[in-house]
Amino acid sequence: MNSPLIQLLVLAGIAVFLILRLKNVLGTREGFEQPPVPKTANDRLGGPNLEVIEGGPDLDITDHVDEDSPAAHALTEMKRIEPSFNVADFLQGARGAYEMIVMGYEQGELANIQPFLSEEVYESFVDGVAAREDQGLTIEAEFIGVRELKLVDATYDPESSEAELTIKFVAELTSAVRDQGGDIVEGSLTEVKKQKDTWSFARTMGADDPNWLLVSTDA
Repeated sequence: MNSPLIQLLVLAGIAVFLILRLKNVLGTREGFEQPPVPKTANDRLGGPNLEVIEGGPDLDITDHVDEDSPAAHALTEMKRIEPSFNVADFLQGARGAYEMIVMGYEQGELANIQPFLSEEVYESFVDGVAAREDQGLTIEAEFIGVRELKLVDATYDPESSEAELTIKFVAELTSAVRDQGGDIVEGSLTEVKKQKDTWSFARTMGADDPNWLLVSTDA
């Protein structure tokens, strides 16, 4: 028997051996079989099958206030009246509004921020800016950023559908007051100061106007 034929027989024997071993390890399939059903975590752990209950707490609410608090119930009612309302989105908008309103007041440019102020707050801002101008004072300020922002309260009036959200802000900025001659009489352009404010925004839920108005600026 020549050498090539011997090599062929040896290779054939090896192939048969490997096929038999694979069948022993993997098993065989006959006909059509449904794909295996993935095991749940309970199956893998050998525990009982637990039914998944839909619903549960709204994390958009409980991430910011206690689940059973009056504020949480108020936020739930707001969402019921206006399903598109989102607490996290509101807070993000409040962050931007805070910077815009603070800088508008510091610089005495109230026209741009008037649409976001209640009439009472706007009048108080006008009086504050007018008092500075009467003394010949100007403010030079730079807003650095909001370092902390927290929803501290939420109320909802079912009769009027008016919602009010109270936010605590902690921001950093530089601010200097200059007199008529341009000299700094208060503050600093280089020293960063921390400013804390507690503001309340209000809006009628379900109304066509999406704007929240600043109704209180208690520090």
